[in-house]
Amino acid sequence: MTIFSFFTRASTAFHGSPAYSKLLLISTTLSGGGLLAYADSQSDVGGSIEESPKKRVVVLGTGWAGTSFLKDLDASKYDVQVVSPQNYFSFTPLLPSVTCGSVEARSIVEPVRNIVKKRKGEIKFWEAECFKIDAANKKVFCQSHVDNNLVGNREFSLEYDYLVIAMGAQVNTFNTPGVKENCHFLKEVEDAQKIRRSVIDCFEMAVIPSLSEEERRRNLHFVIVGGGPTGVEFAAELHDFFEEDLVNLYPSVKDLVKISVIQSGDHILNAFDERISLFAEQKFLRDGIDVYTGCRVVSVSDKEIEMKVKSTGESCSMPHGLIVWSTGIMTRPVVKDFMEQIGQGSRRILATDEWLQVKGAQNVYAIGDCATIDQRKIMEDIATIFKAADKDNSGTLTVAEFQDVLDDILIRYPQVEIFLRSKHLRDVKDLLRDSQGHENEIDIEGFKSALSHADTQMKNLPATAQVAAQQGAYLSRCFNRREHCTENPEGPRHFKSSGRHQFLPFRYKHLGQFAPLGGEQAAAELPGDWVSMGHSTQWLWYSVYASKQVSWRTRYLVVSDWTRKFIFGRDSSRI
Repeated sequence: MTIFSFFTRASTAFHGSPAYSKLLLISTTLSGGGLLAYADSQSDVGGSIEESPKKRVVVLGTGWAGTSFLKDLDASKYDVQVVSPQNYFSFTPLLPSVTCGSVEARSIVEPVRNIVKKRKGEIKFWEAECFKIDAANKKVFCQSHVDNNLVGNREFSLEYDYLVIAMGAQVNTFNTPGVKENCHFLKEVEDAQKIRRSVIDCFEMAVIPSLSEEERRRNLHFVIVGGGPTGVEFAAELHDFFEEDLVNLYPSVKDLVKISVIQSGDHILNAFDERISLFAEQKFLRDGIDVYTGCRVVSVSDKEIEMKVKSTGESCSMPHGLIVWSTGIMTRPVVKDFMEQIGQGSRRILATDEWLQVKGAQNVYAIGDCATIDQRKIMEDIATIFKAADKDNSGTLTVAEFQDVLDDILIRYPQVEIFLRSKHLRDVKDLLRDSQGHENEIDIEGFKSALSHADTQMKNLPATAQVAAQQGAYLSRCFNRREHCTENPEGPRHFKSSGRHQFLPFRYKHLGQFAPLGGEQAAAELPGDWVSMGHSTQWLWYSVYASKQVSWRTRYLVVSDWTRKFIFGRDSSRI
């Protein structure tokens, strides 16, 4: 079937039966992780809200985690209510492209109400912000921030049986003076739009006749604080924007533009393979982008940014026209207040168990950037595991006894599997072999010694869209199978008691990550220790990011924007 005939038939079907039309897209993501879907079906509007005997699930947030949870949840089993200050889902990996007009803002967003309209039950959505979680009374308090001229009470509260916190995180300024007042952030669509206007402002101001050359240079000095994926991609996008478009529009100042990246670590992209970090630094050196590593910003004013070199302790300052701050994230105040209520006030981030349930709060789950999984250490349970495995109470474990608990150990404590791989062991049974390869029985002290270093392999998951999407998909599966798994538990065995855990614990699967570096070049780190860099990787980036858009509409718009950029260049108007 041709592309034209496909869209012709699709258009006929949609217009001919609007009440029952449904478009479903399932796209396997690579760097975003998980699956996303878009469904469009007719739902009732304006009817009265009836009391439901179903358990009420309140979801806070519609980012990667919240949206992934909602799109897979069987809403017919629950009374689902969603609260978010934004009435859309945004494809955040393309925000750096929005800052320079490579992609338009509306091309990467999908209205939440389009996503949550499902035939298997109704999902209610309110555009509001949650400002208080009452854990004791199982309530959340919210406030709408729509146009102040509209009438009505803006505050309301919702009761919940299950609460899913997917509120994300906010930018971490590390309490650096002047950052909030003088820096741009890049976490939301509004941030990208503001940066886009500011970039054009810098150029328009620089060509005013009354300015001195020093003032022009200051206005055209763009500083990016943070050498992670977001900061590096923005620097690359900005360089391409200038070299391919703005140099022809502002020829009088083409020699005055400067882009600087400030990184506190020893290398940019330090979470990537070392080969990618080196390639990125060499690429930026050739492009004339200055990279300052080992530097910490101590203050920011409206005219200068002051930093300290870690190795020497020397302080220096540089003028700037625009600063983008991209250095990490921190917990939102509402989540921090909730942590105080449940006994996690001393932590920096909300902690969950391996089933994504918040520790210290019953029936409350947290997914995405707002939380971290507090993986249980195997050494905390080593004596209990040994006792459960030693069925004959002999004080030693045979290979058969060890084998009996092996699978449950690997499921419950994933760090053991990572430890085995690091030691190039096939499985835990190899720990029972002596230097001649003979299998021996092992006592409790030998058991502890064999696994004493397994917990060193534990690492916190990165705050990425890929992790959030996988967590949302996992949690929705647990909700869908709750009744079935209550009677037929599928998780690993309880070593401290009889029976099994209700669900399998969450297991993150890393699918790789990209780093666009400008000049139609990109770097990719994919599973299997495969590293790819260059022009071909950029085209792989195009195909992957197009394939994992949330709907056919956004996929079409993003591809159209890229095509328009290649043919006509980027739009430099200040809108």
